[in-house]
Amino acid sequence: MIGLSQIGKIDRIVRRLNDLSQISLTERGVTRLSFTRESENANQLVSRWMEEAGMTVRRDALNNVIGRYEGTQEDASVLLIGSHLDSVIEAGKYDGILGVIVGIEAVQILHENGVQLKHPIEVIGFCDEEGTRFHTTLLGSRAIAGTFREEDLESVDKDGITLARAMREIGMAPSQYRLAARDPRSILGYLELHIEQGPVLEKKNQACSAVSGIAGQSRLEFRVEGLAGHAGTVPVTMRQDALAGTAEIIQTVERIALQYESLVATVGKLNVYPGASNVIPGLVEGTLDLRSINDPTRKEALSRILEECQQIANRRKLTCEFRPVLESPAVPCSSHFISIIESVLEDHYMEPLRLVSGAGHDAMAVAAITDIGMIFVRCKDGLSHHPDEFASPDDIKSGLSVLLNTILKITA
Repeated sequence: MIGLSQIGKIDRIVRRLNDLSQISLTERGVTRLSFTRESENANQLVSRWMEEAGMTVRRDALNNVIGRYEGTQEDASVLLIGSHLDSVIEAGKYDGILGVIVGIEAVQILHENGVQLKHPIEVIGFCDEEGTRFHTTLLGSRAIAGTFREEDLESVDKDGITLARAMREIGMAPSQYRLAARDPRSILGYLELHIEQGPVLEKKNQACSAVSGIAGQSRLEFRVEGLAGHAGTVPVTMRQDALAGTAEIIQTVERIALQYESLVATVGKLNVYPGASNVIPGLVEGTLDLRSINDPTRKEALSRILEECQQIANRRKLTCEFRPVLESPAVPCSSHFISIIESVLEDHYMEPLRLVSGAGHDAMAVAAITDIGMIFVRCKDGLSHHPDEFASPDDIKSGLSVLLNTILKITA
């Protein structure tokens, strides 16, 4: 095991995080969308850091940045380490980016100490995980997994620019996207280090954990329709109030969600029409998001929610319709990788803690072609997708040591 005292370059990681955060469309937080001037500048900077770490660097056919550190055994399978370089609007500087920079640092430690492993390592900065610009997530990792679709090239941003056009504008050939796909037989596995984006590690007072898997997700849009009317003249007992009905639906969603330990459910968006203070709401449109690591649990809960919502609508003389938008199955991490990460945690005098990721990650896509493992690093107040997102240097140092020693055990 390489101990914490032997890893002294945390200042380099912090400096790189700060440098990369300056490449942003907005002054507040980090806004770095894919296939833009900002993303190209970030790619160039990350490429330079990869070269400094002893890696050869290339861009694949979907603009993922890939640094390769060769192994000693010819034709040995490659261990992939990665995360994403894009962001949401006014994001923090750790989400995704921390995994790329810590991955580079792990390789740089090997390089500076003259250590070459049997298996090669590739660190990947994925071009677009968030889907902020083209509203289609995991573009870079799906390309590597071979699940990127030709129709994805026609996804458009808010200005009507297609992904294909955006690729051409930076000198890429959209029709060549298939060349990014990797042969599963050439890959040893995939590791991703990421801030937790939740409060559990902070509550447990622990710097890192293993990840057992990534929750499956059901996302729906719903529409509750009643009858608008004058707020002063229609008795409450005679109303078909769409908002009152929706309020009961929201409480039903929460009540059912509380009955399942592994389930979270969120009504995150509501639009109320006509939206006047003196008019009874006649129409409400909203969103429902259900997530669980257990797919049967998620599907059972969703079925119960839909059934009870229909009962509410019937009793209130409303119409209620749900339209599926996204159905994503749960993705388990490799039990072998989990065991290795847990053993490394114990080596570092930490509890072998396993957490479920309720957020999506590039690992979800890469799981289609290889085993995946994930390491969470504690973040302050569980805050993410926000300018105040923060992981302490000490916790980052722990994450780096856990990642590096996991790499050594996997490639032994």
